[in-house]
Amino acid sequence: MISNKMIGLVQNSSVIRAMFEEGKRLASIYGAENVYDFSLGNPSVEPPKAVKNAVIETISEESANLVHGYMNNSGYEDVRRAIAQSINKKFNTSLGEENIIMTVGAAGGLNVILKTLLNPGDEVITFAPFFGEYRNYVSNFDGELVIVSPNTVNFQPNLSEFEKKITAKTKAVIINTPNNPTGVVYSEETITALADILNKKQTELNTSIYLISDEPYRELVYDGIEVPYLTNYYKNTIVGYSYSKSLSLPGERIGYLVIPGEVDDFSDITAAANVATRILGFVNAPSLIQRVVAKCLDSEVDISVYNRNRELLYNSLIDYGYTCVKPEGAFYLFVKALEEDDKAFAAAAKKHNILIVPGSSFGCPGYCRIAYCVDYKTIEGSLSGFKKLAEEYLNK
Repeated sequence: MISNKMIGLVQNSSVIRAMFEEGKRLASIYGAENVYDFSLGNPSVEPPKAVKNAVIETISEESANLVHGYMNNSGYEDVRRAIAQSINKKFNTSLGEENIIMTVGAAGGLNVILKTLLNPGDEVITFAPFFGEYRNYVSNFDGELVIVSPNTVNFQPNLSEFEKKITAKTKAVIINTPNNPTGVVYSEETITALADILNKKQTELNTSIYLISDEPYRELVYDGIEVPYLTNYYKNTIVGYSYSKSLSLPGERIGYLVIPGEVDDFSDITAAANVATRILGFVNAPSLIQRVVAKCLDSEVDISVYNRNRELLYNSLIDYGYTCVKPEGAFYLFVKALEEDDKAFAAAAKKHNILIVPGSSFGCPGYCRIAYCVDYKTIEGSLSGFKKLAEEYLNK
């Protein structure tokens, strides 16, 4: 029999993945071209050509031992050094290879740092709406996820409630900007205010509170929006990054943690993070793709494709009567459901072969997430269904 803990996790398994599987089922019935699956944040833009070239070059020029062998649990020194230098150039930081730990994607990085930091009963605060897997990541290490209720006016974090929820048990705070599921970028004003609160609370409680910045969407921003780099605003910041979206490599599972030298207990944290990487069974991030991304640090996906999708979908839905904050980054629209029950609304959308994810999965009932990282024709084909769905509610 499986463990009691896993029984609960299986029962509450990802709604997003369940919708993805439902999409495949409907496609087998109606044809893939007649099913509009907006459930999964799976990049639809091809990786830059530099990635393919780097794979070929790495396999061709380097010895098998260099490409496929074990290395330091933190990752290859030269790869980490190159990444640190790239971050320094972009964000005016002072990082070295010792501040970078290569990870199995952002998810692997979050699990590594949470295992490093958490004692049973420690609290981790996050802001709704949030990526639903945070619940599992925190509970995996017997922590408690504390959720700050959403600010549905503009989806910037609710900082007044946040300050009230910080206690002596607070060990970490997770933020995600650009945000999944809203696409909102947290402003510099928000980040500065959040840092001020954390600094004040650290002093009051005589403790260290670590700010974990989950950043898989950092490069996917529109209209000249800038995403503040959090290590420049708060000393005890740890960044989790992934190349899944920035280079369209979700299946390769490659990313890194940034642990700046100024964080409290830096030496212990980096040592423990390396041990956690082994204990969790990663041992090290995939070797080949480490070398590949190090050759592609200045490469970018063509986000104009996502922007074209964003403009068509957002403008069309607003025209049909939906309510949504226009996303500034990532590739999600977070739309207000046209009834109180977001799950029922998602079920009603499915009658039009439209698959969207209920906002309750992100800690924000009454909304639904639409992942627009799909083919443009999928959005075009879905619009009549979205319009009919709106008419069913608005014309009652």
